[in-house]
Amino acid sequence: MNPLLIDIPTQFETQRLLIRVPRPGDGRAVYEAYAASVAELKAWLPFAQTEQTEETIEANLRLASSKFILREDMRLLIFDKSSGSFIGSSGLHNPNWSVRKFEIGYWIDTRQSGKGYMTEAVEGITAFAFTELLARRVEIRCDALNEKSQAIPMRLGYWHEGTLRNDDLSADGSTLRDTYIFAMIP
Repeated sequence: MNPLLIDIPTQFETQRLLIRVPRPGDGRAVYEAYAASVAELKAWLPFAQTEQTEETIEANLRLASSKFILREDMRLLIFDKSSGSFIGSSGLHNPNWSVRKFEIGYWIDTRQSGKGYMTEAVEGITAFAFTELLARRVEIRCDALNEKSQAIPMRLGYWHEGTLRNDDLSADGSTLRDTYIFAMIP
C-alpha cells in the first residue's frame, strides 16, 4: 500500500502527555527548550552543534510537518496535557514501509528531565506505532555512552539486540562511537 494513503492520526495522548505533529508557531516553545538544553544536547545530537534560532527551528518544524504528510518522517512534539508546556521532541524516523519498521529518536527539555516524561512518551509512541501503523519492528538507536538515552528502552522492555562498533561519529564529529540497537516487535 502507498504510505500516502494511510490515514494516520496527527495527535494522541498518554496519561500526562499530548503528543502531536508540529504546527506553525511551535518554533518559539521548541527554541526556548533547545536554548535551555543546548549544553546537554551538544554531547549527543549533531543538530545542536550549530547555532539554532527561533526562525531556523520554526522552518525545520514546518519541514517536519510536510515530511509527516509525505510519510517520509514522523516528527512528534510532546506537551504536558495539564499546563500545555513543551516537554520534548520525538518521533518515528527512517520509516521502512515495506517492512513497517520505524526508529524512535528523542530529546527532552533539560528542565523537564527526571520526571518520567520521556519514558511515558516513548511508551506511547511505541504503542502508536504498533496500533496505528501496524509496525512489525520499532528500534531505538543510541550512542553507547549515552546512559540516559539507553535507560528508556531498557525500562520499557526493548530487547538490546547488539552493538554496532565504530558505527558513527560523536555528535561533534571528533571521535568514533559505538551504537546500541534496541528493538521491539509485536
